Parts: sequence; C-alpha cells; structure tokens
Amino acid sequence: MPSKTIDHAFTATSLTSAATDPTFAGALSFMRRRFTKNLDGADAVVWGIPFDAATSNRPGARFGPQTIRRASAIFDNDPQYPFGRDLFSEMAVIDYGDCLLDYGNHQGTPDAIEAQAKTILGAGAFLLTLGGDHFITWPLLKAHAALHGPLALVQFDAHQDTWFDDNRRIDHGSFVARAVRDGIIDPARSIQIGIRTHAPEDFGIRLVYGHELEEMTAAEVSKLILDHVEDRPAYLTFDIDCLDPAFAPGTGTPVSGGPSSAKILSVLRRLGRLDIRGADVVEVAPAYDHADITAIAAATVAMYMLGLRAERHATR
Repeated sequence: MPSKTIDHAFTATSLTSAATDPTFAGALSFMRRRFTKNLDGADAVVWGIPFDAATSNRPGARFGPQTIRRASAIFDNDPQYPFGRDLFSEMAVIDYGDCLLDYGNHQGTPDAIEAQAKTILGAGAFLLTLGGDHFITWPLLKAHAALHGPLALVQFDAHQDTWFDDNRRIDHGSFVARAVRDGIIDPARSIQIGIRTHAPEDFGIRLVYGHELEEMTAAEVSKLILDHVEDRPAYLTFDIDCLDPAFAPGTGTPVSGGPSSAKILSVLRRLGRLDIRGADVVEVAPAYDHADITAIAAATVAMYMLGLRAERHATR
C-alpha cells in the first residue's frame, strides 16, 4: 500500500488532502482533518470545548468533543452522503483541538471561550464547535455577533434555555435569555425546533414544539425555518437532546417525544439557503450512551453542517 498513509491528522500533505486511515485506527481528529493551531489557509475550523460545569442534570458533556471525534472516524473518504462530494476537496478544514480552560475557575470560562473563538474568527474561518454543555453557546454567540452583528438563532433543542439569568450565571438553561437581553440575537428572526418543555419566557422567538414537529414533514419544517429567518445572518446550534432519547440517550437532560435522527438530518439537508455564520453541536454525554448511538448522531449532524458549508463554498 505505497500510496496510503495513517494518522492523517498529523501526516496530511495539505488541508484538502484525502485520508486513507482505516476506520478502526489512526489519530482521531474530526473526520481525519489535520490537527493544527495554524489558521493560515483554513476555510473552516472544527474546535472542541470540553466544559460541562453549567449542566443542571447529568454531567459528562466535557467528554463530548473527544467522543464526537472518535465517532466521526466512521466517515471514510468516500463522497459524503447525502452531499455526493468530498467535502474537503475544495474547502480547507482543520481540527483546532480543544479550548484551554481552567477547571477551577468557572467564572473565567466565558471570557476564555470568547477570546479563543475571536482568534479563530479573526482569521476569516467558519467555526464549527463541538461541546460541551449548552452554556458554551453564549460566549460563542458573543464572538460571532461582534463580527456579524445580531444573529438569527436557529436552535434544535428540547429546551428553550430562556430561564432566569442575572448576567453572571454559569447555566446551560439561560443563555438564550441573556443573548436576547444583550442584543446578541434577533428574537424576531430566531426559531427553536423540537421544544418539549415550558419556560417562563419565549422572548418572541418562534417555537416549534415536539408534537408540532411530529406532524410536519421535513420539507415543511425546513421551509418554516427558511421563511422565518429569511436572509438574516444565522447561528445554528444543535443540542443533541432535540432528538428523542431512542436516538440520543447519551445526554444530560433527555426528554421523550422527540424526532428521529433521520427526520432532523433531512431538515438540515434542506437548509442550504440559510446564511449560517457559525455552528455548534452540544450536550453529548457519552457515559449515558450505548454503542455510540448519540456520538454517531452528533458526528453526523456536524458533518452535515460542514456539508452545507462545502456546498456554499463551492458556489463562491
């Protein structure tokens, strides 16, 4: 096998080179992308934030980034379904590793995430973040809004995350309330899909409840999202507990009655017209997973986010 290499995350000859690692071996970067802190030439960056101190129920999402990376090895270097293309032939993508955090100083976490995110965004790259609990979206939104202005939030989730917030809380259930109050997101163009709980406030954000989602087709859901957001720059955040626990048991706050992974992936596939400026996948807690069901779902969601970006990149 003279033309094949292994550990592509370290041996890649370019940011668009194809990997040949066996699925069961090799360095586990996200989809075998080169591990590097060098942002030169990167069109998109995959970054992990291993933080779960804000969770209100079962902890463990700090192990999400490494688990999603491991699950992504199942995507070998064939053209990725359903995009029918090598996502990296024209779009240079790196794995930037993980965010450096002080586990003993949680009050410093938001600023640390925001500062490191701004470094990546300052290089002109699209940022796809692997969480971690959902609190990490707050500093990520701040970093993106500093560059793009107020964003439309497109949130796949079982929870609204609009609970009480005093602007100091480290809480994965209140970051949306803070983002609205601080003008980081535009509630009139924001939408939450898959909601299966009630919070005291909705701040005017369009809600699609779980029972409504169940009665709609994927085409209807995607049309609703696109019509609601219109051409507003958007941030796409995907809490894995949007999925029913049958499809994502490995999460901290599972809620029954959610959609299948097949349905939500079909929705995501139709969001190509959405002007996505940043994205994340959060709340994967592998200690509660079985046979990597949740990790594979999360890795696939992340791959779809890159797939949408690759299509957009190719039409520039």
